This record gives sequence, structure tokens and C-alpha cells, in this order.
Amino acid sequence: MKTIIRIALLVATFSLCSFALHAADGAQAEKIFKSLVAAQTAKDYDAFVADADDNLKAALTKTQFDASSNLMIKRTSGGYDTTFLGELNQHGYQVFLYRLRFKDGGDDILGTMSLKDDKVGGIYFK
Repeated sequence: MKTIIRIALLVATFSLCSFALHAADGAQAEKIFKSLVAAQTAKDYDAFVADADDNLKAALTKTQFDASSNLMIKRTSGGYDTTFLGELNQHGYQVFLYRLRFKDGGDDILGTMSLKDDKVGGIYFK
């Protein structure tokens, strides 16, 4: 009986630690995602790529960033909210999904952000 209780306590402790680590990862991901959206609406390329991995930095030119920022600014100028929708594991990355809901009443968009070792490997808005 004592063995079963010890195993149950061990499992409970492991589950709580795992949940706490996951919550910390989720909180860090949300902080990064919100900073990326803020950097894009401020047209701040350097802030946008500050948490990016080398591949994303090499792939995203300032011209491409400016073009996407212009589109995002049009949508966010009236205000917006973000909602965490879930997380996926894909090709070694944690992919975080967010809904951006705009105060202007227009269509919501889905934002996805890929993280690996706290570096952004990609961000996509659809």
C-alpha cells in the first residue's frame, strides 16, 4: 500500500512540475508573440528579429517586413485582442497558435509562431 501511495505521489509531483514548465513555456511564447505583433505595428524591424533564429533573420528582408507591417497596421489601428488557441509540435519546433480579433469588426486572423530554444523560427498570419 505504501508503495502505491509513493508512486501516486511521484506521478502527481511529476505532473505538477511538467504543467509548471509547460505554463512557463506558454507564458514566454505569449510574451514573444505579443512583442512580435507590437514590433510589426511599430514597423520596428530590429525589434521584430530580436528573438528570431538565424534562418528567419536571413530569410526576412526589411522590404518584406515593411510590406507586411503596412498590411498589419491597417488592421490593428482600431485595436485588437489576442487569444491563445493551442500548441503543436512540428519538425522539432513548438508551434503556438493565436487568434487576433480586431476591434473594427473585420475577419479574425490566425497567427502561428514557431519556437525552438526560445528563438522564433517562423511567424505566419492567415
